[in-house]
Amino acid sequence: MLRILVKISLLLFTFTTYANNDELLKSIEKIENSTNARIGFFAINTANNTTLHYRADERFPMGCTSKVIGVAAVLHKSMHDENLLSKSIHYTKDDLTNWTPITEKNVNAGMSIQALCAAAISYSDNTAMNLLVKQLGGLDEINGFARTLHNDSFRQDHNWPEEALSGGKDISDSSTPRDMARSVQRLVIGNHLNNYQKDLLIQWLKANTTGDQKIRAGVPKDWVVGDKTGTGSLYGTTNDIAVIWPPHCQPIVLAIYYTNKNKKAPIRNDIVASVTKMVIQDLAKNDACLAKT
Repeated sequence: MLRILVKISLLLFTFTTYANNDELLKSIEKIENSTNARIGFFAINTANNTTLHYRADERFPMGCTSKVIGVAAVLHKSMHDENLLSKSIHYTKDDLTNWTPITEKNVNAGMSIQALCAAAISYSDNTAMNLLVKQLGGLDEINGFARTLHNDSFRQDHNWPEEALSGGKDISDSSTPRDMARSVQRLVIGNHLNNYQKDLLIQWLKANTTGDQKIRAGVPKDWVVGDKTGTGSLYGTTNDIAVIWPPHCQPIVLAIYYTNKNKKAPIRNDIVASVTKMVIQDLAKNDACLAKT
């Protein structure tokens, strides 16, 4: 039986204990057994460095959650090229892929790199992300940037939307919940990006239009969520990575990954929302501020 670990770091002392919430553990396993699926998550309460995780070091297909790393690579590059984000990119209808809600409207005019970044995060526009990959110099640049975030499990093997076909025994386009959560923490909470670039990323994550039924659905309506979703074309892959800002409390970083063993399984936004609720409730046991919300 997998154990859910809770780690609490306070001052100079580090405590590691096993969660005694058998109900939470059983609930997660019950969902897995009833759906023939795997669930992985990694949560960080930045108020006290508590972490809660399950299958955190197993690989899961990332889907479009990987776009956070790709866009962050562009933002990081712009820290050394002040004109990069304003650069105009022109493209044709032949560049459009299967999900292009923003880029399809701007074929004639083109878009700035900053606008492409916003489209890739807030609207999960596949063409926008592919155009950004070209500007970076290829997928190897994104994988290399992931290593600077200490995300050693990250591997982006295909452009979008081909990456959505991974899953099952295919480990392409995958990472682990721990590495993805830690990467988001370093990008949004940490100092891997300068303040200007960080603020842009946060703005785009908060403006996300694809996550209302996932992590956002698992927290109170007055909590602010900045997230990037990922949905696979196969195996019912349903993912979300987020930073959550509860009112008057410190932010929570959460990465949730769900993938089924059945190639034709449906997506399960409801499971991501349910796991979010359970994780937040458990984190609140070690945080008086969360317990009051």
